[in-house]
Amino acid sequence: MQATHLVHATTRLVPRGTYGVLDVFGPTVEFLTLPGETDDGYCVMIGTVPPGLAVPLHSHPDPEDFFLLSGAIQALAQRGENIEWLNVKPGGFVHVPSGAKHAWRNTSSEPAVQLITTTANLGRFFQEIGRTATPGTLPAPPTPDDLQRFARVAAKYQYWLGSPAENASVGINLPF
Repeated sequence: MQATHLVHATTRLVPRGTYGVLDVFGPTVEFLTLPGETDDGYCVMIGTVPPGLAVPLHSHPDPEDFFLLSGAIQALAQRGENIEWLNVKPGGFVHVPSGAKHAWRNTSSEPAVQLITTTANLGRFFQEIGRTATPGTLPAPPTPDDLQRFARVAAKYQYWLGSPAENASVGINLPF
Protein backbone atom coordinates (compact mmCIF):
# COMPACT_ATOMS: atom_id res chain seq x y z
CA MET A 1 0.00 0.00 0.00
CA GLN A 2 1.53 3.32 -1.07
CA ALA A 3 1.14 6.50 0.95
CA THR A 4 -0.32 9.46 -0.89
CA HIS A 5 1.04 12.96 -0.49
CA LEU A 6 -1.06 15.25 1.68
CA VAL A 7 -0.16 18.84 2.51
CA HIS A 8 -1.19 18.23 6.12
CA ALA A 9 -1.00 14.51 6.83
CA THR A 10 -2.48 14.79 10.32
CA THR A 11 -5.84 15.63 11.77
CA ARG A 12 -5.68 19.08 13.31
CA LEU A 13 -7.78 21.76 14.91
CA VAL A 14 -7.86 25.07 13.02
CA PRO A 15 -8.55 27.90 15.49
CA ARG A 16 -10.57 30.86 14.21
CA GLY A 17 -8.25 33.57 12.96
CA THR A 18 -5.49 31.18 11.86
CA TYR A 19 -5.51 32.56 8.31
CA GLY A 20 -6.92 36.03 9.00
CA VAL A 21 -10.03 37.69 7.60
CA LEU A 22 -10.45 39.18 4.13
CA ASP A 23 -12.83 42.02 3.30
CA VAL A 24 -14.71 41.62 0.02
CA PHE A 25 -16.24 45.11 -0.18
CA GLY A 26 -18.19 44.73 3.08
CA PRO A 27 -18.83 41.01 3.44
CA THR A 28 -15.84 39.05 4.76
CA VAL A 29 -14.37 35.59 4.36
CA GLU A 30 -12.15 33.69 6.77
CA PHE A 31 -10.37 30.58 5.52
CA LEU A 32 -10.58 27.38 7.56
CA THR A 33 -8.70 25.45 4.85
CA LEU A 34 -6.54 27.20 2.31
CA PRO A 35 -6.81 26.58 -1.44
CA GLY A 36 -4.52 23.67 -2.23
CA GLU A 37 -4.37 22.53 1.40
CA THR A 38 -6.57 19.49 0.87
CA ASP A 39 -5.92 16.68 -1.55
CA ASP A 40 -9.55 16.88 -2.76
CA GLY A 41 -9.27 20.45 -4.08
CA TYR A 42 -11.98 21.95 -1.89
CA CYS A 43 -11.81 25.02 0.31
CA VAL A 44 -13.77 25.84 3.49
CA MET A 45 -14.43 29.38 4.72
CA ILE A 46 -16.62 31.30 7.12
CA GLY A 47 -18.44 34.09 5.31
CA THR A 48 -20.06 37.01 7.10
CA VAL A 49 -22.52 39.43 5.52
CA PRO A 50 -23.10 42.43 7.82
CA PRO A 51 -26.63 43.81 8.34
CA GLY A 52 -27.92 45.81 5.40
CA LEU A 53 -25.26 44.58 2.96
CA ALA A 54 -25.49 42.38 -0.11
CA VAL A 55 -23.32 40.23 -2.33
CA PRO A 56 -24.27 41.43 -5.83
CA LEU A 57 -25.68 39.26 -8.60
CA HIS A 58 -22.99 37.04 -10.14
CA SER A 59 -22.13 33.57 -11.37
CA HIS A 60 -18.99 31.51 -11.75
CA PRO A 61 -17.96 28.04 -12.90
CA ASP A 62 -17.39 26.82 -9.33
CA PRO A 63 -20.15 25.26 -7.20
CA GLU A 64 -20.61 26.57 -3.66
CA ASP A 65 -22.40 25.23 -0.60
CA PHE A 66 -23.55 27.46 2.26
CA PHE A 67 -24.71 26.42 5.72
CA LEU A 68 -26.11 29.32 7.75
CA LEU A 69 -24.67 29.26 11.26
CA SER A 70 -26.29 32.40 12.66
CA GLY A 71 -28.32 35.41 11.64
CA ALA A 72 -30.70 35.42 8.70
CA ILE A 73 -30.05 35.98 5.03
CA GLN A 74 -31.83 35.92 1.71
CA ALA A 75 -30.41 33.91 -1.19
CA LEU A 76 -31.36 34.80 -4.75
CA ALA A 77 -32.16 31.72 -6.82
CA GLN A 78 -32.74 31.62 -10.55
CA ARG A 79 -35.07 28.85 -11.68
CA GLY A 80 -35.42 29.01 -15.43
CA GLU A 81 -36.72 32.48 -16.23
CA ASN A 82 -37.93 33.06 -12.66
CA ILE A 83 -35.86 34.70 -9.96
CA GLU A 84 -36.86 34.53 -6.32
CA TRP A 85 -35.43 35.43 -2.93
CA LEU A 86 -35.27 32.49 -0.50
CA ASN A 87 -35.33 33.23 3.24
CA VAL A 88 -32.58 31.27 4.97
CA LYS A 89 -32.52 30.78 8.74
CA PRO A 90 -29.84 29.18 10.96
CA GLY A 91 -29.44 25.55 9.99
CA GLY A 92 -30.48 26.30 6.41
CA PHE A 93 -28.35 24.87 3.61
CA VAL A 94 -28.06 26.40 0.12
CA HIS A 95 -26.35 24.67 -2.80
CA VAL A 96 -25.34 26.89 -5.73
CA PRO A 97 -24.46 24.80 -8.80
CA SER A 98 -21.76 25.71 -11.29
CA GLY A 99 -22.83 28.63 -13.50
CA ALA A 100 -25.97 29.55 -11.52
CA LYS A 101 -26.72 33.25 -11.14
CA HIS A 102 -27.05 34.09 -7.45
CA ALA A 103 -26.78 36.86 -4.86
CA TRP A 104 -27.14 37.34 -1.11
CA ARG A 105 -28.61 40.10 0.99
CA ASN A 106 -28.86 40.58 4.71
CA THR A 107 -32.00 42.52 5.56
CA SER A 108 -31.80 41.62 9.26
CA SER A 109 -30.25 43.57 12.14
CA GLU A 110 -27.46 41.07 12.85
CA PRO A 111 -24.58 39.59 10.82
CA ALA A 112 -25.32 36.49 8.77
CA VAL A 113 -22.54 33.94 9.32
CA GLN A 114 -22.21 31.02 6.91
CA LEU A 115 -19.93 28.02 6.55
CA ILE A 116 -18.92 27.94 2.89
CA THR A 117 -17.51 24.91 1.08
CA THR A 118 -16.32 25.42 -2.48
CA THR A 119 -13.44 24.72 -4.84
CA ALA A 120 -9.80 25.65 -4.34
CA ASN A 121 -10.15 27.78 -7.48
CA LEU A 122 -12.83 29.95 -5.85
CA GLY A 123 -10.71 30.12 -2.70
CA ARG A 124 -7.82 31.51 -4.78
CA PHE A 125 -10.21 34.10 -6.24
CA PHE A 126 -11.06 35.33 -2.73
CA GLN A 127 -7.37 35.41 -1.80
CA GLU A 128 -6.69 37.55 -4.86
CA ILE A 129 -9.52 40.06 -4.46
CA GLY A 130 -9.84 40.21 -0.67
CA ARG A 131 -8.34 43.01 1.37
CA THR A 132 -6.96 42.24 4.83
CA ALA A 133 -9.63 43.08 7.39
CA THR A 134 -9.40 43.80 11.07
CA PRO A 135 -12.35 42.25 12.93
CA GLY A 136 -14.54 44.86 14.62
CA THR A 137 -13.54 47.72 12.33
CA LEU A 138 -15.32 48.98 9.24
CA PRO A 139 -13.33 48.53 6.03
CA ALA A 140 -12.56 51.48 3.81
CA PRO A 141 -14.96 51.82 0.88
CA PRO A 142 -13.56 50.42 -2.37
CA THR A 143 -11.65 52.85 -4.55
CA PRO A 144 -12.12 53.02 -8.34
CA ASP A 145 -8.80 51.12 -8.62
CA ASP A 146 -10.15 48.40 -6.26
CA LEU A 147 -13.26 48.01 -8.44
CA GLN A 148 -11.21 47.87 -11.66
CA ARG A 149 -8.92 45.24 -10.14
CA PHE A 150 -11.99 43.28 -9.01
CA ALA A 151 -13.39 43.31 -12.57
CA ARG A 152 -10.03 42.15 -14.00
CA VAL A 153 -9.67 39.32 -11.48
CA ALA A 154 -13.31 38.29 -11.98
CA ALA A 155 -12.74 38.01 -15.73
CA LYS A 156 -9.60 35.93 -15.12
CA TYR A 157 -11.69 33.46 -13.07
CA GLN A 158 -14.53 33.45 -15.66
CA TYR A 159 -17.01 35.27 -13.43
CA TRP A 160 -20.10 36.94 -14.75
CA LEU A 161 -20.95 40.11 -12.83
CA GLY A 162 -24.42 41.64 -12.91
CA SER A 163 -24.60 45.26 -14.04
CA PRO A 164 -25.95 47.95 -11.70
CA ALA A 165 -29.26 47.79 -13.64
CA GLU A 166 -29.45 43.98 -13.34
CA ASN A 167 -28.76 44.21 -9.61
CA ALA A 168 -31.37 46.94 -9.17
CA SER A 169 -33.93 44.76 -11.00
CA VAL A 170 -33.57 42.12 -8.23
CA GLY A 171 -33.58 44.61 -5.35
CA ILE A 172 -29.85 45.21 -4.87
CA ASN A 173 -28.69 48.80 -5.10
CA LEU A 174 -24.93 48.96 -5.42
CA PRO A 175 -23.32 51.74 -3.36
CA PHE A 176 -20.44 52.09 -5.84
